[in-house]
Amino acid sequence: MTAEHLVWDWNGTLLDDLHLVVSSTNTAFASVGGRDVGADEHRRAFRRPVADFYAEMLGRAVEAEEFGRLDRIFHDAYRLGLTDVSLAADAQAAIQSWTGSQSLLSMWFHHELVPAVEGYGLTGSFTRIDGLKVELGGGYKAGHLKLHLAELGVAGPDAVLIGDSIDDAEAAESVGAAVVLYTGGFTDPARLRESGRPVADTLVDAVKMAMSL
Repeated sequence: MTAEHLVWDWNGTLLDDLHLVVSSTNTAFASVGGRDVGADEHRRAFRRPVADFYAEMLGRAVEAEEFGRLDRIFHDAYRLGLTDVSLAADAQAAIQSWTGSQSLLSMWFHHELVPAVEGYGLTGSFTRIDGLKVELGGGYKAGHLKLHLAELGVAGPDAVLIGDSIDDAEAAESVGAAVVLYTGGFTDPARLRESGRPVADTLVDAVKMAMSL
C-alpha cells in the first residue's frame, strides 16, 4: 500500500548545500587547529551524533562544551554562505510529483529553517515544517520524526521519508515508516547502497520509488 504522507529532509536533500557544509565544517576545524576535510571524505565519514564525526576527523575526543563552540562556528560560517546555495536541480519537480500530503523535517534550527524555506517559495508545499527548537544540535533524528508525525496526526506506517543519511533511514524505521535515500547529499552513495535501503540518484526518482513502497 502506498504511503499517504511524504516527509522531506532539507539539508543535503532538497537543499544542495554539500559544499557549503564541508567548507563550514573546515572553518570550525581550523579554529582548533584541525585539518581540512574534502567533500568525498566528508561524505564517507559523516554521521550522527555529529560530535562523533568531529572526533574522528580531529583524531581526538570532542567533549560537549567544545562541540558547542564548534557548532556555533560551523553555523556562523554556514549562514554567511547561504545566499549562494540553490535547491537541488529537480527539487521543485519532485515535490510537485507527489500526490499526497507533504511535510518538511530538518535538523537545522527552526527559526532559521522557516524563513529559508519561504525564501525558496516552498512554504505552501508543506502541511508542516519542523526544525530544531534547541540551541545545540548534532543528535539523532528519530525522536524529532516521532514528534513531527504526532503533530501531523500521521501514523508511521502511513509515511515515507526521503533523506540522504543512514540516520534518516534509522529514524524512519524507528516509527515504522518507509524510507528512500538520495545519493546527492551528505552521504557517500556506496554507504547508502550497502545499507540495503532503497536508494535513488535523483529526487524525482526518489518520489517514484516512494510511491511504490
